[in-house]
Amino acid sequence: MLDRWLAAALKPALQRVAHRLVRAGVAADTVSWVGFGLGLAAAAAIALQRPLLGLALIGASRLCDGLDGAVARATTPTDRGAFLDIALDFLFYASIPLAFALADPQANALPAAVLLAAFIGTGSSFLAFAVMAERRGLERVAHPHKGMHFLGGLTEASETLACFAAMCLWPAAFPWLALGFAALCALTTASRLWAGWTRLR
Repeated sequence: MLDRWLAAALKPALQRVAHRLVRAGVAADTVSWVGFGLGLAAAAAIALQRPLLGLALIGASRLCDGLDGAVARATTPTDRGAFLDIALDFLFYASIPLAFALADPQANALPAAVLLAAFIGTGSSFLAFAVMAERRGLERVAHPHKGMHFLGGLTEASETLACFAAMCLWPAAFPWLALGFAALCALTTASRLWAGWTRLR
């Protein structure tokens, strides 16, 4: 819901850093892999009950996630890069609830499972629409600079990261945060199913 406005606000700063990376010979795919590695390190820190370290690593990981697209647009965007970006993003998002489940299985395992199931709904509806929209050649209105079609909702990247930050700051509240965010993800899935069903008539 907030992604479009945050992307516009951060774009100038990301472009400046991206141009420096391009001059240094750093490829967009490299930035994607570094961001993914930092995301897995964040999950490991959370699983080891170091949530504040995990939060710092999440921030670094998502900075790379913003930079890889900026680097690609400063050079030559590729379908392979867009595929890599979104695939690694979904693996990262799944790793954080799993990490909290590992940190405290008794309290967190069931809420984490519910949240991961909700992520399946948001992710599958998002990707299924992207495939069909590309097949039909639909215009990319919300995020024209992205490498694939984006179908919005209540729980996009910004909201998910805000929830992860709250989980890291108040790990004892993870069960309630996870269940509450899962409910919002369910609303997002329902809205995406309706939007996709309507737009693909």
